[in-house]
Amino acid sequence: MTTARPTNTSALGSAQERRPTMSSTQRIRIANLGRMSAVAVFLGAASLMSGCANPDGMHTSSLPDDYRTRHPIIVGEAEKTIDIPIAAGDQGLTRGQSEVIAGFASEYMRSSKGIIRIMTPQGAPNSGAAASATSDIRRLLVRMGVPKNHILQTGFAADGYGASAPVRLAYVAVTAQTEPCGEWPADMTLNTTENRNYYNFGCASQRNLAAQIANPNDLLGPRRMTPPDAEQRGQAMERYRGAYTELEDMN
Repeated sequence: MTTARPTNTSALGSAQERRPTMSSTQRIRIANLGRMSAVAVFLGAASLMSGCANPDGMHTSSLPDDYRTRHPIIVGEAEKTIDIPIAAGDQGLTRGQSEVIAGFASEYMRSSKGIIRIMTPQGAPNSGAAASATSDIRRLLVRMGVPKNHILQTGFAADGYGASAPVRLAYVAVTAQTEPCGEWPADMTLNTTENRNYYNFGCASQRNLAAQIANPNDLLGPRRMTPPDAEQRGQAMERYRGAYTELEDMN
């Protein structure tokens, strides 16, 4: 038979009294220190992220890095040309060549009022066939609406073109264009510390955009508003009334 040992409550009480306790003031101080540490970590991470951030996609910190400034689209005068290869045995233009020249003439009529030149190769094995094609080209241009006094026939030295020197058509018109791409004035790996675009960045996009602009004058300013078409407006109202009547009949 075992007997329970008496518990010394006074000893336990004195041990609990000697155990160190944490006051509410100390708890508040530790909590504040934890919050300050979290804030410091957050601010440090934010500062690191801000070094790599690019809010508007065009500027890095205070350094301008806009590809539209580096490769601007300029509206100015430029020469447009097309070469029509002519074989020595050809007798006039083929249907495909006529379609290409007609498209070139349509672009000329839309964008220029100047002289269009037909340049025939001189001293080439196909000079005779090129002269015959030149006559067909002139007649085709007149048929497309090009004034006769705007067509100028000239010749050029065919050295270096071989046996199939082309007949060249050219005219000058106002065009939207950019500088040639592919320039690398600096090592692109040197921009890593500044987080800047390399020089050729955006050039191809700017050239493609300039080539797609149908009327370069639209870059200079907005067009004036044309008067409304009363007949077209009346037809639209008639279609609206007809659709409304059909809906009422369905209901």
